[in-house]
Amino acid sequence: MDWENQTILVEFVLKGLSGYPRLELLFFALILIMYVVILLGNGTLISISILDPHLHTPMYFFLGNLSFLDICYTTTSIPPTLVSFLSERKTISFSGCAVQMFLGLAMGTTECVLLAMMAFDRYVAICYPLRYPVIMSKDSYVPMAAGSWIIGVVNSAVQTVFVVQLPFCRNNIINHFSCEILAVMKLACADISGNEFIMLVATTLFTLMPLLLIVISYLLIVDNILKIHTSEGRSKAFSTCSAHLTVVTIFYGTILFMYMKPKSKETVHSDDLDATGKLISMFYGVVTPMVNPLIYSLRNKDVKEAVKHLLMRKVFNK
Repeated sequence: MDWENQTILVEFVLKGLSGYPRLELLFFALILIMYVVILLGNGTLISISILDPHLHTPMYFFLGNLSFLDICYTTTSIPPTLVSFLSERKTISFSGCAVQMFLGLAMGTTECVLLAMMAFDRYVAICYPLRYPVIMSKDSYVPMAAGSWIIGVVNSAVQTVFVVQLPFCRNNIINHFSCEILAVMKLACADISGNEFIMLVATTLFTLMPLLLIVISYLLIVDNILKIHTSEGRSKAFSTCSAHLTVVTIFYGTILFMYMKPKSKETVHSDDLDATGKLISMFYGVVTPMVNPLIYSLRNKDVKEAVKHLLMRKVFNK
């Protein structure tokens, strides 16, 4: 290692879209509007799942957790990104970067596991409807949700600790909107193969394994639905899980597109590809949390009825 080039970094520079000043102003306005929609949409889902007794079920408990998670995830990344769009010097302290890495990875891991728990809930509801109240009792679904959060926090804490202990050289420019853990690792002037191995194991356990559980759950669900003789029965059964399936498709589809694209093509028009990758990352970090409550509310009669009921009660109380 070249010890002369090694230094103690006190801050990082977030490159973001610094090469595209017009895009920065455009995306500042768009992301600000989206962030307000995220807070309102997910906040509304959390409120109705708490206030309406009819929604005190495992599915809406998980949905409330997902909405709270989306608010937490976007709040850790969007406000700093908005500030950086308007700032000439786009810096973040080393400790602030570590906190951002930890929270972002914790929320992402938790969402992967939580979506798998929700898939299992739908599997039990459709394949074992009579045993559903027993299998998915409060003693079951509360620890399932809590376990999702614990797994996310522990995984993120371990990976973040290993990254912040790496030695960093003079290059402190992060080619991203925020302190994404892979982007930070690339700046280390040391062998990061150990960190990459830990990340590979964690990705397998907490991203790919939940995806496998989701796929297996839906294969069993589809097999069960096809055994229903009436088209009305099949349609009713599928409608109970269509919203969750849509959210999973958007969430995992974006992740797979971001991290499994061929690296060999990155040398050609690299600036354009960097900008494209960053915009896809923004889609994952902003658009997905925004559309989640829309998908669940538009595709769910219970949510629509709960909103109407709460609005009517508020009007009559006045």
